[in-house]
Amino acid sequence: MPPLSRLLALALVATAAGADGLTPREQALAAAAGAGIDESIALLERAVNLNSGTLNPAGVRAAGELFAGEFERLGFVVRRIDGTPFGRAGHWIAERAAARPGAPKVLLIGHLDTVFEPDHPFQRFERLSPEAARGPGVIDMKGGVVVMLRALAALAEVGELERLHLVAVLHGDEESAGRPLELARADLRAAAAGADVALGFEDGDGNPATAVVARRGSTTWRLEVSGTPAHSSQIFQPGVGAGAILEAARILDGFAARLAAETDLTFNPGLLLAGGEVDFDAALARGAASGKSNIVAARAVATGDLRAVTPEQLARARAAMLEVVARPLPGTSATLAFDEGYPPMGAREGNLRLLALYDQASRDLGHGPVAAVDPRNAGAADISFIAADVPMALDGIGLMGQGGHTAGETADLATLPMQARRAALLLSRLAGPPR
Repeated sequence: MPPLSRLLALALVATAAGADGLTPREQALAAAAGAGIDESIALLERAVNLNSGTLNPAGVRAAGELFAGEFERLGFVVRRIDGTPFGRAGHWIAERAAARPGAPKVLLIGHLDTVFEPDHPFQRFERLSPEAARGPGVIDMKGGVVVMLRALAALAEVGELERLHLVAVLHGDEESAGRPLELARADLRAAAAGADVALGFEDGDGNPATAVVARRGSTTWRLEVSGTPAHSSQIFQPGVGAGAILEAARILDGFAARLAAETDLTFNPGLLLAGGEVDFDAALARGAASGKSNIVAARAVATGDLRAVTPEQLARARAAMLEVVARPLPGTSATLAFDEGYPPMGAREGNLRLLALYDQASRDLGHGPVAAVDPRNAGAADISFIAADVPMALDGIGLMGQGGHTAGETADLATLPMQARRAALLLSRLAGPPR
């Protein structure tokens, strides 16, 4: 881990470099980052048209190889991490060493997979206007990887890429991480070792006037409820009780009531199956239920997520949920299990300092101020796994747009050159003054 004094000096140098606007060298860098946008959009279109739903390993690998070629053209050494041990397509890690010892190490984070599997009707890139395009993963986050590459290409064009030790990690399973999670994120943690700065190229809240210094963690939960099967005329009678559906409803309502007062915490059930028989496939997050209107339901299964801004808040929420489950209605029983999850990313001092540097770069470029996003407006992301280990971390600096995770996912293409310029200038200033 680099000493804090080194990071403070790094921050002061970067701030001083931007105090009076752009130097001639920085002006050339900004121009380079803003050029080649047509080629970047063409790359984005090719990437979006490759279906890379998390559970489509061939598609994820195709997207990985597409971007790997771009990194190799910039002099990066790329290697693929086999995802078989954690049940996914794998990851791609691109690394480029600095030309001099002691250069700042920067970790760049992105992902290749989307929530749209091959059987989803939303499959193709569609240009809506000169400034807008729709497509699966266009902002979340193939567009973010394209922004990353455009910024790196600009640094290469003006001869500044060699002033940084850069490691880019592109995950193949961000939308549905492989298990065990510790293994699926082991390579990210290894890549973060000794890093001074981590930058995530997610789209944040879609607002170019914000960036992410804090993210809520996300953990999944699974509720399984059993009831006593019977004719509906016998519901609530001794020996029958309330049935699985009413018990599931009581528990879910109890969760909501107990957790509503927690600031920045959300609880959400995303799938519910209930009836006389339930067939649930946890791996595919889908299933079927059967029954009739005149039976007391024998089984219910519900799954969802829980998002907290601190580990302490997450522990309180889990305890409250278990207390609700522990008071079953007559004739029922239930179990609640929590899966591995994404840890919270706290708004540490180093993150705020890095945001200030990014904000200064944006102002100097004429793109206006950048403030911290409300943690409620940005989901969990991979940067959270290493945010506590890297002194300065910032996320949400990728391609902006709206409708992520929906068939209306749309990119604001006008933000592509702006985000590339911001990232390129930030990286240049983090490298310190040219020698």
